[in-house]
Amino acid sequence: MCYASPMKRYDHRGIEKKWQKEWAKRGLYKTRNTVKGRRNFYLLTEFPYPSGNLHVGHWYAFTAPDILARALRMQGRNVLYPMGFDAFGLPAENAAIKRGLNPKKWTKQNIAYMKKQMVSMGTSFDWSREVQTIDPRYYKWTQWMFTQFLKNGLAYRKETPVNWCPKDKTVLANEQVINGRCERCDSEVEQRTMLQWNLRITDYADRLIEDLDDLEWPQQIKDSQKNWIGRSEGAEIGFAIHFDKPTKPTQIAVFTTRPDTLFGATYLVLAPEHPFITLALTHDELLQNDVEVREYVEATKRKSDLMRQENKEKTGVKLEGVWAVNPATQEKIPVYIADYVLAHYGTGAIMAVPAHDERDFDFAKKFGLPIRQVIAGGDVSQRAYTGDGTLIHSGEYDGIPVAEAKQKITAAFGLRKTTYKLRDWIVSRQRYWGVPIPVIHCPRCGAVPVPEKDLPVKLPEIKDYLPTGDGKSPLAKADKWKNVHCPQCKSAAERETDTLDTFVDSSWYFLRYTDPHNKKRFADAKKMRSWMPVDLYSGGAEHTTMHLLYSRFWHKALYDLGLVKDKEPYTRRMNRGLIMGPDGQKMSKSRGNVIDPDAIVKKLGADTVRLYLAFIGPYHETGSYPWNPDGVAGVRRFLERVWKLAQPERTAGMAKKYEDLESSLHRTIKKVTDDIAALKFNTAIAAMMTFLNEAEKGISHAQFDTFLKLLAPFAPHMAEELWRMRAHKTSIHLEKWPKYNPKRIASSVATIAIQVNGKVRGTVSVSADAHESQVVAAAQADESVRRHLEGKIIRRTIYVPGKVLNIVVS
Repeated sequence: MCYASPMKRYDHRGIEKKWQKEWAKRGLYKTRNTVKGRRNFYLLTEFPYPSGNLHVGHWYAFTAPDILARALRMQGRNVLYPMGFDAFGLPAENAAIKRGLNPKKWTKQNIAYMKKQMVSMGTSFDWSREVQTIDPRYYKWTQWMFTQFLKNGLAYRKETPVNWCPKDKTVLANEQVINGRCERCDSEVEQRTMLQWNLRITDYADRLIEDLDDLEWPQQIKDSQKNWIGRSEGAEIGFAIHFDKPTKPTQIAVFTTRPDTLFGATYLVLAPEHPFITLALTHDELLQNDVEVREYVEATKRKSDLMRQENKEKTGVKLEGVWAVNPATQEKIPVYIADYVLAHYGTGAIMAVPAHDERDFDFAKKFGLPIRQVIAGGDVSQRAYTGDGTLIHSGEYDGIPVAEAKQKITAAFGLRKTTYKLRDWIVSRQRYWGVPIPVIHCPRCGAVPVPEKDLPVKLPEIKDYLPTGDGKSPLAKADKWKNVHCPQCKSAAERETDTLDTFVDSSWYFLRYTDPHNKKRFADAKKMRSWMPVDLYSGGAEHTTMHLLYSRFWHKALYDLGLVKDKEPYTRRMNRGLIMGPDGQKMSKSRGNVIDPDAIVKKLGADTVRLYLAFIGPYHETGSYPWNPDGVAGVRRFLERVWKLAQPERTAGMAKKYEDLESSLHRTIKKVTDDIAALKFNTAIAAMMTFLNEAEKGISHAQFDTFLKLLAPFAPHMAEELWRMRAHKTSIHLEKWPKYNPKRIASSVATIAIQVNGKVRGTVSVSADAHESQVVAAAQADESVRRHLEGKIIRRTIYVPGKVLNIVVS
C-alpha cells in the first residue's frame, strides 16, 4: 500500500487544481433526473449577477450549501445543485457604461471569470444545467410567460405613479428604494407618473400570506413577507364634507383599522394625491389657501412612500374653508392634507384619533388639535394609548370591550373592508440591458402580444445604449428593430421599447434548471415533477421582500394557468448571515477592510477557506461574523494535522488505543451527521477537531478512512487526495456515508456555563471530553449567547474543562 508520508508537504495548490480538473473530466457532479434507489433532493442557492469577481460573500453563499450537497450524495440522495447567472439589469449595465464597454461583452467576460473562480472553490455544481438569463434560449420563455399573463389579464399597462432614479434614468420598484434613495446608486428618488407595465401581484396578496403557513420557513422570513404585504382588516366609514362657500356637500370615505375609536376622531387627513384635493384645486373658490396647498402637494411629489412613512417630523396643511362631520358625534372637525397618509393605502384618507394613534398624536400636538380619549386604560397626556380596554366617551357604546365595539360601530356607521400595503409590481424599465417586453403596439388593435412563433424577441445590438432620461428606453432609438407590422391586422406598428425588471428574470430560473436545454417548452412537466418544489433554498436576507416574494407570485400565476403542479416553489427557505471585515464593520473599499478570497486561497488553499467559513458561526442565522485572520490560520493548522496523521498504521501495542478511539469515532459520526442535517456546520467541524486530538494518539487505517469520509464534504480536495493515496480506486465523494453504532457511544455529557466578558449568558451540553473549540462552537450556536456576540470581535477564550467557558469580546 501507498501512504502519504508525514514528511511530504501539503501542497494545496497542486492538489486542488488536480482534483478540480479530474472531477470535471469525469462529470462527477452531473445529475440525472432519476436514479434507482435514490430519492431526489433539490438544493438551490441564489445565482449571482456577474459582478466580475467573487467576494467573500459569494464564498459564504456557495461553500456551506456545497458541504450539504456533498454529504447528501454520500448519504444516498440524488442531489441537484445547479448554478447560473442573473446577468441582465442595472448593475451590469452601469458597470459596462462606466468602463466604456458593451454590456454584453462585459457580462460575458465576467461570467467566464466567475465560473473559473467557482471551480476554484471546489464546489460541486452541475454545470451541465447552467442558466444565463441573457441567453435568448432562456429569455424566450420569460417572454412567453409574460404573454400568457397578458392574455389572462395578469399583465396590464396604465399611467402609474413611479419611483424614478435620475441617475440610473429608470423606474424602480418600491422594494428598490431604500430610505428614499436608489438601492443601486444612492441617488434621491423622484416621484413621477408614467405609462408602465404592471403585474397583478395584489390579486395574490391573501394567498401569498396564507400559504406561508404550509412552508418550513423561519418565522422571521414569514413575518417579513406578511409585513410587506401589509394586510389590514378594518372598516370604511363615510364623512360628510362641507364648504364655507355655498357649494353642494360631498362625502369622503376613510379606512380605519380602529372603528372602535370613531368617537375620538377630531380631524380628517387626506393624502396630498387624494382626488378630492385635485378637484378642490380646480375650483379656486373652494379653498381659501389654495396656493399653500399646491406648494405642499408639489413638495410631496419629491418624496418616496418610504420617506413619507419614516419621517418623524409631521408636516401638513389645513384646508381652509373646508370641514368634515364626524358621523358618530355630528361634530364639525377640520380637514388636513399630510404626507404621512398614502394615496394607495386604504382610501387615501384617514380619521385621525390622536388619543389612540401615535402618528396622529404627534400631528395633533404640533398643530394644536384636540386629543379625546375614548378607550379606558392609559394616560394620553404624554403619548397615545394603543392598547386594549373598554370604550368611554362613546355614547351608547360606553363600557363595551374594544373587540365588540369594532363590530358594532362598523355595522352602525360603515362597512367591513380589507386593505393592503402591497402595490402591483411595476415591471417596465427604461434601460437597454434587459429582456425586451414582447408586445407590439398597433394603432388599431392596441397592445398585441408577440406570437409564440416569433419568440424570442432578441435584444438588438445597438451602438447607443446610454439611457436618455426622457422616460424612454434606448431601444426607442433602434428604428429598424422597433418598426414592425401588427401580428393581427398587419398594419404598421411599433414594438414596446421598455425592458423587463431583472426580478422577472429570476422569478422562474429554478424551473429551468430541471430541464435547461428544452427547446419546446420552458421545462418538461415530468422533469419538474422529479425535482419541484425546491427542497432547500439558501439566500440572502435582502431578497426576502423582493426576489422571494416576486418568485412566489410568479409561480402561483403559473400554477393557476396549469403550467406547474405546485402552489409554492420552495419547501424550505433559509437566510444566511453576513461576513464582516476584521474590524467588525461591513466590508467596503473605503474602510480598507475588504477580504480578497483569491489571495487567501493562493496562500492557504480553498479547503481552508471553505472550512473556516463553515466554522465561523451558525450558517443559517441572520447574524454577522467578523473575519478573523487567526481563525483562518487555525483552520489551516487543523488540516495540516490531518495531513500529517495520514501515515501507515502502527499495530504493535496499539490495539487498546484503537479500541478506546472507536467510541469517540462513533460519537463523532453521530455529531457530524446530525449537525449537517441541522445546517450547524460549525459544531460539526468542532466535533472533528475534538476527534483529531484523540486520534493523534493512535488511529487505525479503517478509523482514519472513516474520518476522511466525514471530512470529505468540508475539505473535498484534501480528502480526495488522501483517499487515493491510501490505495482506493474510486472517488471518496462516491463513498457511502459512515453509520454510527449506538452501543459504541458513551453517554457522558457535561453542562458548561458560558460567560461573555465574565457574565454568564447561557449553558451548553457537550461530551464530557469535548475540546475547547467544540465548546466555543456550541456556545456560538446557542441563541441566548449569540445575541451577546453579534457585532463583537472575539479576542480570546478561557476554558475550564467540563465547567465554564469565558468568551472575551470587544
